[in-house]
Amino acid sequence: MLKSIQKVVIITLVLAFSAAGMLAAQGAAEYVAAVEQQEGSETEPAVLSLEDGMIHMREEEKLARDVYLALYEQWGMRIFANIARSEQQHMDAVAALLAYQGIADPVAEAAPGEFTLPQMQSLYDELTARGSTSLVEALTVGAIIEDLDIADLTKLLENTEDALATRVYTSLLRGSEQHIRAFTGLLDRLGAEYVPQYISQDSYDVIVNR
Repeated sequence: MLKSIQKVVIITLVLAFSAAGMLAAQGAAEYVAAVEQQEGSETEPAVLSLEDGMIHMREEEKLARDVYLALYEQWGMRIFANIARSEQQHMDAVAALLAYQGIADPVAEAAPGEFTLPQMQSLYDELTARGSTSLVEALTVGAIIEDLDIADLTKLLENTEDALATRVYTSLLRGSEQHIRAFTGLLDRLGAEYVPQYISQDSYDVIVNR
C-alpha cells in the first residue's frame, strides 16, 4: 500500500513539470522585454548503477535549484526564480523515487549550497562565482547546468530499465530542454552565443530549434 502511495506521488510530481516549464518561459519573455527597453570541455557522463544514478540526479537537481536561487538573489531576474521552482519539483520527484526504492536521501537535510558529492560542491562554488560576474555569465551558467542535466539524463535513460525511473528521467529531460531554450533564448537576445559543453552541437541544435 505504501509503495502504491509513493508511486502516485512520483507520478503527480512528474505531471507538474510542464506547468513549471511554462512559468520559466514567462519569466524569460518578461525579462527580454525589459532588456529591449533599456569556457569548457565536452564530458562523457559515466555509466551509473540505478541507485547511484538516482543519488546523482537528486544532487544535480539540487545544484540547479541552489545556483538559480543564488543568481536570482543577485540579479532579480524572474527566469531564475521560476526555473528554481521547477527544479524544486524535480528534486521532489527524485526524492520520492529514492524513497520508493528504499534508498537514503543524501541531501534531505542539506542547506542550500551544501552537497555530499564533491563534484556537485565544486560545480556549485564555480558556477555561482561565475554567474555573479555579469548578466550574460549568469545566463550562461543556467545554460551550462541544463546542458549537463541533458547529458546525464540521456546517459541514464540509455542504461536504465526501471520503468518508474525511466518515467521520471524522461520528464526531467523534457524540463531541462525547456530550460536551456529559455536561457539560450535570452542570451541570443543579448547578442551572446552559447556553445554546448556536454552535449553535441547537433543535439543542442535539435533541442533549441524545436
